[in-house]
Amino acid sequence: MDSRTRLITAIKVGKPDHIPLYCWVFGFRPPEYLRWTQDGNEVNHWYTMRLEHIHTLPESWDIYQDFRRVEKFLSIELDDVLDVSVPWSVHPDVKIHDWLKPENSRRPQSLLCREYQTPVGILKHIVRKTGEFQGPGWVIQADHVPLFEDFNIPRGVKHAISRADDIDKLIYLLCPPTDDQMKKFNEQMERIKAFAKKRSVMVQAWSAFGMDGVVWLCGAEEAVIMAMEEPSQFRTLADIMFEFDKMRTEIMLSVGGVDMIVQRGWYSSTDFWSPRLFRKFVLPYLKELSEIAHRAGVLFAYVMTTGLMGMIDELKEANIDLLYFVDPVQDRIDMKEFKTRVDGSFAIAGGINSGVTLGSGTQDEISKAVYSAMETFGKDRGFILSPVDALFPDTPIESFETMVKEWRKLIPFPC
Repeated sequence: MDSRTRLITAIKVGKPDHIPLYCWVFGFRPPEYLRWTQDGNEVNHWYTMRLEHIHTLPESWDIYQDFRRVEKFLSIELDDVLDVSVPWSVHPDVKIHDWLKPENSRRPQSLLCREYQTPVGILKHIVRKTGEFQGPGWVIQADHVPLFEDFNIPRGVKHAISRADDIDKLIYLLCPPTDDQMKKFNEQMERIKAFAKKRSVMVQAWSAFGMDGVVWLCGAEEAVIMAMEEPSQFRTLADIMFEFDKMRTEIMLSVGGVDMIVQRGWYSSTDFWSPRLFRKFVLPYLKELSEIAHRAGVLFAYVMTTGLMGMIDELKEANIDLLYFVDPVQDRIDMKEFKTRVDGSFAIAGGINSGVTLGSGTQDEISKAVYSAMETFGKDRGFILSPVDALFPDTPIESFETMVKEWRKLIPFPC
């Protein structure tokens, strides 16, 4: 089987020629034999175009480097996927003003400030500029305040949506791509389609933020409080976010060239939301987006890395095809019980913890983790072995190589 066929077969809970090993990357520092040079410089860290619109990378990365990464993974028999992120714009009548408020004796950190002057009023977004260096390869804080960005949540001084009367201004910031953006996106997709066809690799579009978008806008605690204390206003906010997700998804489906739509869900688990709130404010939109993808003949994946045991019924009801990511360490998952309860309703990617197992585990611990995941999930269909939820800049090369070596020992594995 080629890589695309193998992954799609696994996601459809079919029988691939062997269990795929797929490693999403987030600044991963690969072994020297997998690196290449660009403009005379060695490319030391790998990223993905999924990050294009929501993170500031410490070094350049483009679609051609995505192609090189895919080729390098395929060269060592791992499967890889091309990630796509759909652009958007702000309303042409919106004026954006950025400024920096310097630190002072009472406040040791400067503030990044952004003001959106919309047709229905001003929206302000202010975060602390911390400026810490996390190490080579890690994403960095932008020099302005992006609307959607993980850095904003713990550093927020005034979140973009900090009160109910901010919500009506949001629609002016979540507009369809401009003609120029669409021209560039179409050109990029033509290159992606050609490469994907030539190399027989999957393409997946991250076109839906879901509740992650709401948390980026409001902050985690503030979003939950609004959902409980101001449910009608929160419903309006959730509706706006869904219409934004739907718009980007439908744009992606009209352009074509993707095998699967993916919705983020890192901030939609029971670490943040009760099952009742999930069923009320997440599940209806998740089901509808899944239906939109399926009507177009495209697969649908969802990301949820914690609280999985309590949400299996909801995930089944959402009719997803693939769940990213099952983590036996971070989520303390009993993998056998989880597999039994899922009962083939959707495919699963995961099984290996990247932070603890790969981050600091011994070769023996990594070997046991790979075997346990393959033994538990691999005897049935619908499993993709995958580090949860990525290979990072501090993932030891030796751990990556041990994982690959142990996986190879077990394929072809009964599946």
